[in-house]
Amino acid sequence: MERTYDKPRLEKLGMRPGARVAIIGVDDPDLASEVAAFTADLSQGAALPASDLIFLAADRPADLDRLPELRAHLQPRGGIWVVFRKGRAATLRDVEVMAAGRAAGLIDNKVVGFSSTHTTIRLVIPVADRPVPKRS
Repeated sequence: MERTYDKPRLEKLGMRPGARVAIIGVDDPDLASEVAAFTADLSQGAALPASDLIFLAADRPADLDRLPELRAHLQPRGGIWVVFRKGRAATLRDVEVMAAGRAAGLIDNKVVGFSSTHTTIRLVIPVADRPVPKRS
């Protein structure tokens, strides 16, 4: 018997109400409207300071060169979802995304099917590199 997944895409991607989100280069007409149902704190084309989630489209290795800059815009527990083609149309491999993430001081911790044509890998700041919360 085939498993069916009916969890909404943004729920699988860790979207929470009120999240600060940036969408950079992702060619998916539904994504912005889906995100807008969760939050008004949305930027298209540029990363926001202290972003919870950043969606970055990548079609070639050079597109991953932005990861260090985007890491600086993440809040400590945030994530960068690198969205790229899958299957025969793929122009990037998952190992290239993961290696670019490590070079930017990020680690991969989740893969999600983004659409019928694209997949996405979440890159996060390693726990050991996150600031320690101040106690009151």
